[in-house]
Amino acid sequence: MSAGQQHQRSERRALTEAVVASTIGTTIEWYDFFLYGTASALVFPKLFFPDFDRFTSQILSFGTFTVGFLARPIGAAIFGHWGDRVGRKSSLVATLLLMGVSTFLVGFVPTYERIGIAAPILLTLLRFVQGIGVGGEWGGAVLLALEYGHRGKRGFYASWPQAGVPLGLLTSTGIVALFEAKLPTEAFEAWGWRVPFYLSGLLIAVGLIVRFRIMETPLFAELQAKGEVAKAPVVEVIRRNWREILLAAGTRVGEQTCFYLFAIYVIAYVEKVVGAEKNFILFAVSIAALVEFFTIPLFGRLSDRWTRKRTYILGLSLLFCFAFPYFALLDSRDPTLMLLAVVFSLAGAHAVVYSVQASLIPELFGTRLRYSGASLGYQLASPAAGVAPLIAAWLSKQYPEAYWPLAFYIMFVSALSLVCVLGLAETSRKDLSHGVK
Repeated sequence: MSAGQQHQRSERRALTEAVVASTIGTTIEWYDFFLYGTASALVFPKLFFPDFDRFTSQILSFGTFTVGFLARPIGAAIFGHWGDRVGRKSSLVATLLLMGVSTFLVGFVPTYERIGIAAPILLTLLRFVQGIGVGGEWGGAVLLALEYGHRGKRGFYASWPQAGVPLGLLTSTGIVALFEAKLPTEAFEAWGWRVPFYLSGLLIAVGLIVRFRIMETPLFAELQAKGEVAKAPVVEVIRRNWREILLAAGTRVGEQTCFYLFAIYVIAYVEKVVGAEKNFILFAVSIAALVEFFTIPLFGRLSDRWTRKRTYILGLSLLFCFAFPYFALLDSRDPTLMLLAVVFSLAGAHAVVYSVQASLIPELFGTRLRYSGASLGYQLASPAAGVAPLIAAWLSKQYPEAYWPLAFYIMFVSALSLVCVLGLAETSRKDLSHGVK
C-alpha cells in the first residue's frame, strides 16, 4: 500500500470515528433533554404541582420544561467561546458532563409532598443547567462531523449528529414507556419514573470514553497551528455576522416549534384532548423516532445533491401543508391513522428540515468563528420552541372542540422560517478549507 493510500485510509478512519463519536454523544445528551420533556408531560404535574387543577399543573410543568430553552442561548455563548478558543473536543466533553450530571440529579429531587415549594424550584434549576449544556452541545457535535468531512458530502456527514436526536428521543421515550407499562401506577409515580434519570449516569461514562478517543478537527487544528484563533469569538461574530445569526435563528423557529409539538406536546394532546391511551402515543413517538434516525442521513445526502436551500424549503413546505391533516388524523382516534400522523410528522416533514441544519448553519461562518456563530444562530430560536407546548396547551384550553388554531400555529411558524431561509446564501458548494478567518 502506497503512502498516499495509507493517508487516505487514515483520513477515512478519522472521519468515521468523528461521526460515530459525535452521534453517540448527541444521542446521550438528547436522551437527557427529552427524558425531562417526557416526564413533564406524564408525571411532573401531579408530583410537583399537586395543589393546582389539571390544566394549571400541566402548564406549570411545561413551564419548567421551557426554562431549559431559555438557558440554551447562554450555553451557546459560553461554549461557543470555548469551542472557538480552546477547541471543539474539550467543549464537547464539558457539555456532556454538565448535561449528564444535571439529568442524573433530577432523579433525586424530592416531590412537592416531601419538601413543598423547594421541589419545583430544584427541578427548575436543574433544567436550567441542562439547557446550558445542550446549548453548547449542538455546535460542537455537528462541527466535529462537518470539519472532518469538509472535502465532500458535508450534508451527509453532518446530518449524523442530527440523527442522534431522534435516537435520544427513542431511547428516553422507550425507557419511560417500558417502566410505565410494567409497573403499577402507584409504583411508577413513587419511584419508577426516577430510574431512567439514574441511567443517565451510565450513559455519561460511555459518552466520555467515546469522546476522549477523538482528535481535534483538522480545520481547527490548522487554525491553532497558525496562531489565528479568535480572541473574543462571540463578540466578533455578532459584530461581523449578525445578519446570518438572526436569519439562521429564524429558519429554525418553524422546525423546532413543530418538533416539540410532534414529540412532546402530542403526548398530552392525545391523552387529554383525544382521549387515547398514553402508552399508545409513547409507542407511536418511539416508532417515529426510530424511522427518523434513518431518514435524517438520507435527506442530508439529498442536500449535497439538491443544495441546502432547496431541501430546506421542501421540508418547510411539508410542515406547512401537513398541519391540518396531522390533527385530523390524530382526532380520528384510529390507531393506524394516528400512527401514520406521528411517523410522517417526525420522520418525514421534520426530518427533511432538521437534516439540513447541521450543514446549512455552520457553513455560513468561517472556521475562526464557526462554533460561536453556528451555536448562537441555532440556539437563539430555542426560547420560541420552548414555549410551543405552553402555547399549544393554552390553545387547546381556549378551543377544546377545534384543532384549527393548533394547525394555524404550525403554518405560521413554518411560513416565518421559509421567509428567513430565502434570505440565506447557498452554502453547499462552499470550500470550507479556504477563508478560515
